[in-house]
Amino acid sequence: MNYLDFLQSKADHGALHGFEPIEVPSFLFPFQRHLLEWAIRKGRAAIFAGVGLGKTPIQLVWADNVARKSGKPVLILTPLAVAWQTVNEAKKFGIDDVIQSRDGTIGSHIVVTNYQQLHHFKPEDFGGCVCDESSILKCFDGKTKEAITEFMRTIPYRLLCTATPSPNDYIELGTSSEALGELGHQDMLTKFFRDERMNERPYYVHAFARQAKKVLKPHAERDFWRWVCSWARACRSPADLGFEDDRYVLPPLTIREHIIEASRPRDGFLFDLPAKTLQDQREERRRTIDERCEKVADLVSHDSPAVVWCHLNDEGDLLEQLIKDSVQVSGSDDDDAKESAFRRFSEGDVRVMVSKPQVAGFGLNWQHCAHMTFFPSHSWEQFHQGIGRCERFGQVNPVFVDVVSSEGEAGVISNIRRKADQAEAMFARLVELMHDHLVIEKTNPFTTKEEKPPWLSSHRKSMTVTPCTTATV
Repeated sequence: MNYLDFLQSKADHGALHGFEPIEVPSFLFPFQRHLLEWAIRKGRAAIFAGVGLGKTPIQLVWADNVARKSGKPVLILTPLAVAWQTVNEAKKFGIDDVIQSRDGTIGSHIVVTNYQQLHHFKPEDFGGCVCDESSILKCFDGKTKEAITEFMRTIPYRLLCTATPSPNDYIELGTSSEALGELGHQDMLTKFFRDERMNERPYYVHAFARQAKKVLKPHAERDFWRWVCSWARACRSPADLGFEDDRYVLPPLTIREHIIEASRPRDGFLFDLPAKTLQDQREERRRTIDERCEKVADLVSHDSPAVVWCHLNDEGDLLEQLIKDSVQVSGSDDDDAKESAFRRFSEGDVRVMVSKPQVAGFGLNWQHCAHMTFFPSHSWEQFHQGIGRCERFGQVNPVFVDVVSSEGEAGVISNIRRKADQAEAMFARLVELMHDHLVIEKTNPFTTKEEKPPWLSSHRKSMTVTPCTTATV
C-alpha cells in the first residue's frame, strides 16, 4: 500500500456493500428508480424523501431484490399500525409473498412487523432489514433503540427510510449512521463536532453540570455533509434529484393560529403572562384544557373528515366527548384496536380521529382528510409529521391546520418556528451538496501524468550547462 492508498483508507466515504439491481419494475417513477438503484448498489443506505414520494414501494422493491440476492427473507420494521398499510401497498403494486407477522412467524420472503414486536425475531434469519420512518428510532428509550441497532448490526443489507432524518439537530444523524454500520454516534461527535462551551467553563466542571452543546467544527462542515451524502440521499421533491416534479406539486397549506383566553389567570396573577419554564407550560396546558378543547370542537363541527392531535389523556377524553362522530386512539389501546380504528378512519367510517402524534403521527396515509388541529408542543418533528399525514403528494384539496393555544404558550409557538427554520436550513444544505454531486468516492485524483509543453522541452534541449568552478585562495 502506497501513501495515497493509506490516506484513502482513512477517509469516511461510505463503502459499497450492495449489488447490481436484479429487477426494477416499471411502475416506479424515474426519480424512484434512481433512488432504488443507488440504495441497492450501496447495500446499506438511507433515503430521506419527503412525505408522499413513494418510499413504501421503493422499500418493497428493495426488499424483493435483497431477498432474491441473499436467499433469505427481508424484515420491514414499521411504526405501530402501519404494517397492514404496507402489506396493502404491496398488493396494489403486485409484489407477492408479503405478510404481516406479530409473533416471529416467517412465512414469506418479505415479512412486515412493527418495532414493538422486534423481540420475536432473530437477525440471523434475515438477509436484509428495512426501517420505515426510521426517525422514530430516537423517540424510543435507550434500551429499545439499542436493541434495534444491535439487531441490524449483523444483517448484511440495510435500508432506512424517513421524511425527517433529523428535524433540527445534526447530531441526531448519528442514530442513522450507527444503524447502517457507518460512524458510531460518539465517533461522529468526536470527528465533526466540538463543545460550544469548552472554553467558557473550567475543565474540572462536571460534564452534566455544564450542559454542553455540540456544534459543527467550522473547518469540518463541508466534510461532514460530504460524509452524510456518502450514505444518504435526500429530496423534498423530484426536482431536488434533477427530475421533473410537475406531478408532485403539493396543494396549498394554510396554518391558522387561535389564541384563547383562560377563564381565570394563574394563581397570584391579575392577567396571563407567557409561561417561562417547562413546569409553567405544563400548568398552563392543564389549566386551559376546557377552553382549548371547546375551541377545537367548534373548529371541527363541519361534516368533513378531520384529525385532532392532542398530548394529554385528559385532552383526548374531553375531545372525544365534545366532537360528534369521533374516535380516540390512545397509547393504552391494544394493537388490534388501534389498527381497527385507523382502518375505519381511512375508509371513511369514522369522521374525526383523535390521537397523539407519537401514536399516529408516523407513516399513515390520510389524503382523504384536509383539516387538522394541533395543541402546540416543543417537538417540531411531531408537528411536521402530523401535518404530513394529510398534506402529502396525492392530496387534491387545500390543507388547513388550526393551532390552538393559550396566551401563556407564546414561547412554545416561537420555539416551533425556530426549529422549523433550522430544519429547512439543514435539509437545504443536504440537498445542495447532493445536487452538486459532492459525494466522497474511493478515487485517487493524483494519477494523471503531467504533460510538458513543447516549448519547454525544445528549450531545454538547446540549453548548455556550464560547470561551476571554484577558485582556490
